[in-house]
Amino acid sequence: MREMENRTVVTKVLRASGKLVAVLGVGMLLSACSQSTEEASQANAVDYVANASGWIEREFQPSTLSRDEQQSEMAWFTQAAEPYRGMSINVVSETLTTHEYESKTLTQAFFDITGIQVTHDLMQEGDVIEKLQIQMQSGENVYDAYVNDSDLIGTHARYGHVVALSDFMDAEGKSVTSPTLDLDDFIGISFTTGPDGKIYQLPDQQFANLYWFRYDWFTNAELQAQFESIYDYALGVPVNWSAYQDIAEFFSEHVQEIDGVKVYGHMDYGKKDPSLGWRFTDAWLSMAGAGDAGIPNGLPVDEWGIRVEDCRPVGSSVSRGGAANSPAAVYALRKYIDWLKRYAPPEAAGMTFSEAGPVPAQGHIAQQIFWYTTFTANMIKPGLAVVNDDGTPKWRMAPSPHGPYWSEGMKLGYQDTGSWTLLKSTPLKRRQAAWLYAQFVTSKTLSLKKTMVGLTPIRDSDLRSQAMTDLAPSLGGLVEFYRSPARTAWTPTGTNVPDYPKLSQLWWANVANAVSGEVTPQQAMNTLAEQQDKVMARLARHGVLGECGPLMNEPREESYWLDQPGAPKAKLANEKPKGETVPYDELIKVWQEG
Repeated sequence: MREMENRTVVTKVLRASGKLVAVLGVGMLLSACSQSTEEASQANAVDYVANASGWIEREFQPSTLSRDEQQSEMAWFTQAAEPYRGMSINVVSETLTTHEYESKTLTQAFFDITGIQVTHDLMQEGDVIEKLQIQMQSGENVYDAYVNDSDLIGTHARYGHVVALSDFMDAEGKSVTSPTLDLDDFIGISFTTGPDGKIYQLPDQQFANLYWFRYDWFTNAELQAQFESIYDYALGVPVNWSAYQDIAEFFSEHVQEIDGVKVYGHMDYGKKDPSLGWRFTDAWLSMAGAGDAGIPNGLPVDEWGIRVEDCRPVGSSVSRGGAANSPAAVYALRKYIDWLKRYAPPEAAGMTFSEAGPVPAQGHIAQQIFWYTTFTANMIKPGLAVVNDDGTPKWRMAPSPHGPYWSEGMKLGYQDTGSWTLLKSTPLKRRQAAWLYAQFVTSKTLSLKKTMVGLTPIRDSDLRSQAMTDLAPSLGGLVEFYRSPARTAWTPTGTNVPDYPKLSQLWWANVANAVSGEVTPQQAMNTLAEQQDKVMARLARHGVLGECGPLMNEPREESYWLDQPGAPKAKLANEKPKGETVPYDELIKVWQEG
């Protein structure tokens, strides 16, 4: 190709001046042109090396790698990108601080180091899923890569539209797979692994929903004495839902005011909105104990109440062996509604996820059972009512309490894992270039810095770093949680869910009907379970999901299933055992020792 370009140059020169040919000769001129191209190429290579050095020095610090190791890792990206240099690719993710950093800063770094231009679009999660569905259904290339929640792992593994990265890295993507990728270092890699054992997605950011509380209030001697005199046990981090309810009642009905400000013992949201569905699909039923034991997700019954047998979903209604309308699931919905109406600010019932998120930072909320750690960065800003003068938080995060149906070995909460996803409909060369970018923004060279910017850690090596140890006191327990063995009990939606987009949209409308009082919690969950079964039965009839597609159980008497071990579980005679708490400082010591 270069020789052809050189000959074109020679032709133009020959036409311009016959004298030049007489002096140099065609061969000498070709040689000169070739040498000039080589020198330009070498100059470009030097520029890429210099660019990498500059980014390493001014932006990619701290890092778990030495500067020499960073330089070596970036040199690989420069070399691997050579066949794709000059390309422009398009990727998309939801709007989070981590992704804003990627879109605004890391795309420029990637271009400077590789010569590949990336347009990294940001939009709401629902819109990302819509774009993904459009590409899967049409076969047209909308984006070259997606940061898509691992909640869709069951969908991706069954439909066949998504590239199995395990296969890609060994074949078409081998030449563009970094030797320093180190998949074992990713704390969420099990979440992006399908029922066939293949990795389908690469984690890019993670955050959990945990328990949040006002540490300064919980350690106040006067409040501690008042609580114990009423409830006959110590005020502390609630281990079970009984204690959470007692603490909510205590602050809302007994304390009522602190420093002249009306306070509430609970915070949530309840507006009829798609985000109300996340509130429940993000493991609310598992926190109550509706599913079976099993990490990362319950088997045979998961946190959506869907039963799977031999990788095939067989039903979500109790009559089919599922648990979506089981006593534990109904209990979970009932407690959510009771607490929202009795202990949260009156305006909470009319809020969405994004509207409710900042409320605890205003300083009048005592605790929140369901709080996403993605809000951490917005909770540590100087001047907030929940931040001390020295910059340390007045609050802490801790493991969420569990309901009475929960038992050891079950998942205890939700963890969001936004992950890079490649589709087969993306042309190979564009897919390979996008894979380079996905690895770049998760590489060890810069992953620690990205974690410190967005507080959504993905690598164990970053979490164990001195930089995170130094940052830990200002993050209210985030680092301690992610370093502890406890984190394995917080997991995303798993492989039991065969079609996340179709099934997830059923949740928010049914929950909202129960919140408004149009139906009872039992009626709402009955309808949800029935609708889920209809969708899965339709998928089964179409036969598009392969050997792990739905194969529905025939309905039978609910008593048959309720009498079996595990989920669905029969109704407990006492759904409010005595409250149990643990001092936060003791809990942290256990985490640190673990």
